[in-house]
Amino acid sequence: MTIEITERRGSAAGAAAVRRTSVHAAPVGIVTDIGNVFVRELMPVLRNPASVLFAMVQPLVFLALFAPLLPETTTGSALQWFVPGIVSMTALMSASFTGANLSEEIISGSFERLLVSPVRRSALLVGKSLREMVPLVLQTLVIVLAVAPFAFDVHVVGIVSGIAVLVPFSVGLGALSLALAVVAKDQAWVFWTVQQTAIFPLLLLAGVLLPVDGAPAWLQTAADLNPLRYIVDAERVLFAGDYPADTIAAGLAGSLVVGVLGLWVGVKAMRGAR
Repeated sequence: MTIEITERRGSAAGAAAVRRTSVHAAPVGIVTDIGNVFVRELMPVLRNPASVLFAMVQPLVFLALFAPLLPETTTGSALQWFVPGIVSMTALMSASFTGANLSEEIISGSFERLLVSPVRRSALLVGKSLREMVPLVLQTLVIVLAVAPFAFDVHVVGIVSGIAVLVPFSVGLGALSLALAVVAKDQAWVFWTVQQTAIFPLLLLAGVLLPVDGAPAWLQTAADLNPLRYIVDAERVLFAGDYPADTIAAGLAGSLVVGVLGLWVGVKAMRGAR
């Protein structure tokens, strides 16, 4: 990018001498924009890490009160089966709430100021969505540390791989949540109605709390259409230290589909924001 600077100097005779200077300025890349937005979104989490722990109340309650009701499985303890589902549920809940912050920014008017800034709108969307990776890692760590003293085998490689599978899903779902907030504009109730209506069927049809293998045929068909089900299945084998290629590939494919679709929808919504 070339910036032309015009400089006027007064001469002794009172005339003005004009000199033009061309300066080459490197354009700010989209990666830099994404990084700046990501850091901006991350600062509230760093200033108040207790907010991440507060979001852990519901998953920990499920672990304490629901897991003991589950029967032992043939492949291990109930916790070994249940914990990966809770990690997936935490990722789903956290990512689906991403648009809530944007909804507040829209109502307060701060989002309008962001739209007229030099930052690319696609970078706004991606940077805000990538923020979900940090709570995902921290919350998974808290859950694993909470259950490690009990009947739960810790497989570090499997847990790290499980987090990696969840990242595209979290980013894509966060982007969809942001798109919903943009469409809802200052009508926050629209955002919350759609978010709350969609989240629980996704959880139940993924077999997070209870297996859907013995469900009626129509319910299993609905579950087969839910990408989160394949992600949860992949999380369970990875957290158990097993690595069946077909299950992991299906989970990764489901995660990538949500990631790509979410970013595509989110970028379109952000570019059309007014």
